[in-house]
Amino acid sequence: MPLKTAFTKLVGVEHPIVQTGMGWVAGPRLVSGAANAGALGILASATMTVDELRAAVREVRSRTDAPFGVNLRADAGDAAERVRLIIEEGVRVASFALAPSKELIARLKDAGVVVIPSIGARRHAEKVAAWGADAVIVQGGEGGGHTGDVATTVLLPQVVDAVDIPVVAAGGFHDGRGLVAALSYGAAGIAMGTRFLLTSDSTVPDAVKARYLEAGVKDVTVTTAVDGLPHRMLRTELVASLERSGRARALARAVRHAAAFRGLSGLSWPQMVRDGLAMKHGKDLSWSQVLLAANTPMLLKASMVEGRTDLGVMASGQVAGVIDDLPSCAELVARVMAEAHGVLAHLRSLDALPPPG
Repeated sequence: MPLKTAFTKLVGVEHPIVQTGMGWVAGPRLVSGAANAGALGILASATMTVDELRAAVREVRSRTDAPFGVNLRADAGDAAERVRLIIEEGVRVASFALAPSKELIARLKDAGVVVIPSIGARRHAEKVAAWGADAVIVQGGEGGGHTGDVATTVLLPQVVDAVDIPVVAAGGFHDGRGLVAALSYGAAGIAMGTRFLLTSDSTVPDAVKARYLEAGVKDVTVTTAVDGLPHRMLRTELVASLERSGRARALARAVRHAAAFRGLSGLSWPQMVRDGLAMKHGKDLSWSQVLLAANTPMLLKASMVEGRTDLGVMASGQVAGVIDDLPSCAELVARVMAEAHGVLAHLRSLDALPPPG
């Protein structure tokens, strides 16, 4: 049985579950698998050219009739062009890793697209809600990739209390118990990244999935060595090397990665530096970190596409340490919902017990 919430009604999905837009991971197969399972699948576009994004959107649509979304970088130089593509292709949801401008939100909403930014602080939620965002995904510090230091259990109720739009909780979720816990805090659903990465519908190489499944909770770390920003990932040889490298070695490594990403993306060196500086967020970054900030997608590609567990970045939520299987999206969503209904039934049974004494 579905659980109807303000989020499911807003986007038209069966279950209050979101598969997040993970670069190199959330492609057409995973997104359509999540959508067909009744969740909201979100296509990652930051690692695609505009033409590749259009092809991917059309492939998802060929695989499912269910609503799905596209994740965008609000600070990308071609963000307006990608917004136009979303509108032209009739995509239901636009999500953003960084807060979109008031103008981008208005343009999407005028075209009937649901706008759902991801945020990591109460003030950010308040800002995008005031600008017209339809919902927010709030990620606590347990979440993978770039993350903050406030736990979901502390951040989520703050945001729920601060805004009058649906709030989707992310960071630390992988089962039905977590869904019910999020609902009890006032959320309208949960978003999961690592849990969907570790499914049979994910195209991540088997060797990389095995590395995630082997990890314990303490094997998931937060480091600033990659790009100067707090980044939650599996502790790998690359992470250890970056953390002990001097500035000269780090810069040489960053230039090599940047050159590879430049060939893939077509960006000029000045564009890459500008992108890296845009990601500083007021941090004091070295030049190697500026370059790495601009070409982190290449470090992710090394693991998530090429299977290089030794040289790639493996972004990960802490829940990797408690995941031990690879269900399909359909099996995962069905299991989460069955667990959630089981927990709810148990809670209802407590009301039927006679009072103590």
